[in-house]
Amino acid sequence: MHHSTASAPQARPDSFVRVRGAREHNLRNVDVDIPRDALTVFTGVSGSGKSSLAFGTLYAEAQRRYFESVAPYARRLIHQIGAPKVDSVTGLPPAVSLEQRRSSPGSRSSVGTVTLLSNSLRMLYSRAGTYPPGAERLDSDAFSPNTAAGACPACHGLGSIHRTSEELLVPDPELSIRQGAIAAWPGAWQGKNLRDVLEVLGYDVDAPWRELAAKDREWILFTEEQPVVTVHPVRDADRIQRPYQGTYMSAHRYVMRTFSDSKSATLRARAERFLADSPCPVCAGRRLGPAALAVTFAGRTIAELAALPLTALDGVLASAAPDGEAARVLAEDLRSRIGPVVELGLGYLSLDRTAPTLSAGELQRLRLATQLRSGLFGVVYVLDEPSAGLHPADTEALLGVLERLKAAGNTVFVVEHHLDVVRHADWLVDVGPLAGEHGGRVLYSGPPQELAGVAGSATARHLFAAREPGPGPGREVREASGAVRLTGVERHNLRGVDAEFPLGVFTAVTGVSGSGKSTLVGQVLAREVGERLADPGYPVRRLVEVDQKPIGRTPRSNLATYTGLFDVVRKLFTAAPQARARGWKAGRFSFNVPGGRCEICQGEGFVSVELLFLPSTYAPCPECAGARYNTETLEVRYEGLNIAEVLGLTVESAAAFFAQVPAAARSLRALEDIGLGYLRLGQPATELSGGEAQRIKLATELQRRRRDHTLYVLDEPTTGLHPADVRVLLRQLHGLVDAGHSVVVVEHDMEVVAGADWVIDLGPGGGADGGRIVAAGPPARVAREAASRTAPYLARALDPGSR
Repeated sequence: MHHSTASAPQARPDSFVRVRGAREHNLRNVDVDIPRDALTVFTGVSGSGKSSLAFGTLYAEAQRRYFESVAPYARRLIHQIGAPKVDSVTGLPPAVSLEQRRSSPGSRSSVGTVTLLSNSLRMLYSRAGTYPPGAERLDSDAFSPNTAAGACPACHGLGSIHRTSEELLVPDPELSIRQGAIAAWPGAWQGKNLRDVLEVLGYDVDAPWRELAAKDREWILFTEEQPVVTVHPVRDADRIQRPYQGTYMSAHRYVMRTFSDSKSATLRARAERFLADSPCPVCAGRRLGPAALAVTFAGRTIAELAALPLTALDGVLASAAPDGEAARVLAEDLRSRIGPVVELGLGYLSLDRTAPTLSAGELQRLRLATQLRSGLFGVVYVLDEPSAGLHPADTEALLGVLERLKAAGNTVFVVEHHLDVVRHADWLVDVGPLAGEHGGRVLYSGPPQELAGVAGSATARHLFAAREPGPGPGREVREASGAVRLTGVERHNLRGVDAEFPLGVFTAVTGVSGSGKSTLVGQVLAREVGERLADPGYPVRRLVEVDQKPIGRTPRSNLATYTGLFDVVRKLFTAAPQARARGWKAGRFSFNVPGGRCEICQGEGFVSVELLFLPSTYAPCPECAGARYNTETLEVRYEGLNIAEVLGLTVESAAAFFAQVPAAARSLRALEDIGLGYLRLGQPATELSGGEAQRIKLATELQRRRRDHTLYVLDEPTTGLHPADVRVLLRQLHGLVDAGHSVVVVEHDMEVVAGADWVIDLGPGGGADGGRIVAAGPPARVAREAASRTAPYLARALDPGSR
């Protein structure tokens, strides 16, 4: 740490954060000292314990102290959440965490609300907008679709309404009503009753639906009338039938009523199948009431400006002639807030883009851009892989932003795998040497260049090595066995794109953030292939999309339940002598049904603690301490372990424990092969990263060993992976191709791209500047393409000597 001003005396005697005895998760009594006011990067293979140190210990401790300082009621919460397992942490300033949150914000949340840019834009319209003659000024609230004052009265500010249509209600018009043409009707007696009522009303229930008169079809499906008739049922001869009064209800009315009133999630979900979202006819999807939409700025409504990419919005604000001081100040404020978002490579987003459609990396960078404006100093920022989803060209801007946070007097802690970010650090904390029980030690803490001498560090091998010969440039490019052709693709920023994806090879799709990669692969390619699978002559027989969405949203889902391993384990326990003697069935060993589970937490092992103003957290159950089962269930043992202890095993230990059980051994081997040996079988889905969830899905697929030609589609599979783990993953993916399948990955890691057979590069930029195929071909050819922003980085990866 060099202070440029020699005269400034060290006001603080100790400029280090000192951690003593950290034991969170797999950390083994870790002691480490980390400088303040510096950029520190935490490295190590996946599962080594670096997040347990950065987030589980340092950030958790800073948050706990903050709670203690703000409110007396917080002490009770801290008691419930539990402090991190650490002897002491000194010198720690308050912290702001920018995690790639596992939970994504709701659908009412948008780019504008996450960055607070919407507030500024609403102020601009409220104070400086052009109002219709005679209209009174509106408060800024009236420009928000999330307030009663601003929302369109017809759709309550959602912008779309649920509607049914004949196509949805009657999927097969060849059937008659008696044969069940009206799919939306309830089943069993209630459906027969409606049919009988229709028959009494004189409708033909035996003719194919499409032969009925249009006005009859309309009435049957959509009438609001509810006529009551006397039905004389003709049913089973052995039952005494009495006439009864039957009421008719149209299919549309039944669906809408079930959707809005039913308490049953299953019934609601069933009703939703017969509903389509269509833009609200009153506001045309703009979500606002008529008064707000009558106000303009620079000749446009607030909905029009919110729909522009941020780069274009900035252009409108820059060229608008300011009408008075308020307009000038507000427009400048808005532009200064847009600046950091564009700088982080997100200028292609619009304010009205909803949060659920953003990737974890995009969301984290939006929060980071917002922090740059907040002007805090003297705090610790803890970031979780900020380079996730970033093209190498955008990573340079990210480094600039981290430098600015540091220059403003903050301490920046980053958990990161991207070597360019690692090389840029002032200080490195390397955790390892391996994952899970074989990790949890600090191998090195100090300036990056001295890591080279640390034996046993996987990071050192990749940071300083001339590239190990991977499946890279030396390998012969495979020949395609066919291709999937997409023509004239129009979606988001893709305008009339023609793309060809070769089959039987490894294809990488590249391009800067927002260039249209996920749209082309995840939405267009996957949908096209999915629709054609039914065609017997189609070269692809199966489609497997492996995304980073969680394998479950609550602690109930875990590795064992997702992979089907848990069913095998429950059978083994049911066959144990103690269980047989008590006559227990497999359900006794499920934590999802009453019986064997702990009823205090209902088998979750955790209880949810709701915090005022803060996201709710989970704390271990006070009754079973996280074991999930009641004491009787835990008395049953299989090979000396009870069911909670088996769920506590890591994949690696379980593979040895279940070596003689073929059904279990196979799925455990698949998880181990993909580098997940460190995860615990019962690890709740809420604790898994997106990358871990993706690899669990892939392992589950790999153990199925299909013969049919399968297309595997992966969106950024290397996110969250240390270079050493990337190698393990690549071996698996290339193995799939060697077995005759096709693999398509959307990827920013140039090592992966260099080892592909075919590259499709989108761009040249993001948003409106993207959406075109700039280059396609083998890596060596794409690396020479002058117009491609990927080419120079790919060329460097193909020729390691050029670093």
